[in-house]
Amino acid sequence: MAVGIFDSGLGGLTVLEAVRKRLPDVPFVYFADSAHAPYGVRDADDIYGLTTKAVERLFDAGCDLVILACNTASAAALRRMQESWVPRDKRVLGVFVPLIEALTERQWGDNSPPREVAVKHVALFATPATVASRAFQRELAFRAIGVDVEAQACGGVVDAIEEGDMILAEALVRSHVDALRRKMPHPEAAILGCTHYPLLQDVFQDALGADVSVYSQANLVADSLADYLERHPGMLGPGTQETFLTTGDPARVSSRATQFLRRQITFTAA
Repeated sequence: MAVGIFDSGLGGLTVLEAVRKRLPDVPFVYFADSAHAPYGVRDADDIYGLTTKAVERLFDAGCDLVILACNTASAAALRRMQESWVPRDKRVLGVFVPLIEALTERQWGDNSPPREVAVKHVALFATPATVASRAFQRELAFRAIGVDVEAQACGGVVDAIEEGDMILAEALVRSHVDALRRKMPHPEAAILGCTHYPLLQDVFQDALGADVSVYSQANLVADSLADYLERHPGMLGPGTQETFLTTGDPARVSSRATQFLRRQITFTAA
């Protein structure tokens, strides 16, 4: 009954913690493609190839349902995977859907024409690849009109987090927020469009100001997954053990993950 969670590195652990809390009886298999992180500077074909290889490994680990807890993979590879690669008896879901639902206050299956929503000025903080894909803007435009989205590519933040240099990561966040504000002085909402960024959510909030609503994905994804599994209980795979897999050095990745989550995490080689 395992569910797979994939990320290019350790950012998806923010999603893992939220879904574990929401679904304590479901074992999760986490795959960190640490050897190839970060994905945010790679091209779409490269991201697609790496993502499909990782998801195949999660299928082999007994997961019939895999969550791409990586915005870059969701933006650059998911649609292509769903159209031509995912087997009929498997499902691969991304992290954009719950975020769009929350921002537009409408369900994903609602195919009525786009309509005005309360928030008009949205700041999007994401990796260069996610920003270049314009996937967030495309999905939002299907459902909402009159929303101005200003995207800021946050180069270096994921690298700093993966290296455990949170002082550098904080400095970079503040620099990127300053750059965004020069383009959009008064955002009403901010999207943390990378699952690494919730580790610095307080820094984003402080730099943006208390009047800006900051949307983080972990809890939104957890609620969405719980709803999905209630409607599709057959998608719980045959796996039974919580497992952590990585393409990187297991000892190093385990140490970083333990530092982030403040509980012992032990990765094994994928």
